[in-house]
Amino acid sequence: MLFRHELAYDAAPDQVFAMLADPKFREAACAAQDVISAEVELEHRGNGFSLVIDQMQRTDDLPSFARTFAGDSTRAVQREEWADSTGGTLRIEAPGKPSEVAGTITLRPEGSGTVEIVELELKVKVPLIGGRLEKLLAEKIRAGMDAEHGVGVPWLKGEH
Repeated sequence: MLFRHELAYDAAPDQVFAMLADPKFREAACAAQDVISAEVELEHRGNGFSLVIDQMQRTDDLPSFARTFAGDSTRAVQREEWADSTGGTLRIEAPGKPSEVAGTITLRPEGSGTVEIVELELKVKVPLIGGRLEKLLAEKIRAGMDAEHGVGVPWLKGEH
C-alpha cells in the first residue's frame, strides 16, 4: 500500500529541518502521541542527522482483529537518515511483526513556508487481513504525523 501525507508549516525549510533535528522536539512529539514510552536518539552527521525513536505504543484503540495481531501494546522503531536539510529516508520497524514500512521525507519550500511530504510503502504480510491491517497502520502513521505537526506549529513560533 502506498501512503502519502503532507504537512504545511509557516516557516522556512531550514527552520523546519532544525526543529526535526532537535531531540527535545521529537520527545515532545512522542508525548503528544500518547505513547507508553519513547527513547529518542539523535546524532548530527555533517549537514544531516540520524534518528532512532524506540517506542511502545498503545493498541487499545484498534479493532479486536488487529489487537489479536498487535497485542496489548506494540513496539515501533522509527529510523530516519537525513543527508541534508532537503529530506531523508524513513523506516518504521515493528520487531516480531510481519510488517515493512519504508520511504522518504522531503521538505519543499512553498511560498514563505514549508511542506513536509512523507511517502511510504506499507506492507503487512498476514494472509486475508493484511490489507485491512495496512489501512489501520496508515491511519496510525497519519495520526502520529498529525500529532507531531500539532507540536511543531507552536514550536516554530517559539512556544515550547
